[in-house]
Amino acid sequence: MLYWALVFLVVAIIAAVLGFGGIAMAAAGIAKILFFVFLVLFIIMLGSHLTHRGTRV
Repeated sequence: MLYWALVFLVVAIIAAVLGFGGIAMAAAGIAKILFFVFLVLFIIMLGSHLTHRGTRV
């Protein structure tokens, strides 16, 4: 998911350089949303890992 956030960020930068403002804003918005979703999932997984640290299955 972080990969897709970076892809949309690059698309936004390229679109902004070429003058496509609407496309750049849309791609940047998608990249921002995907980054925050990735960040939330990372924090949830980290918390899950830390709480189940001592148990072995």
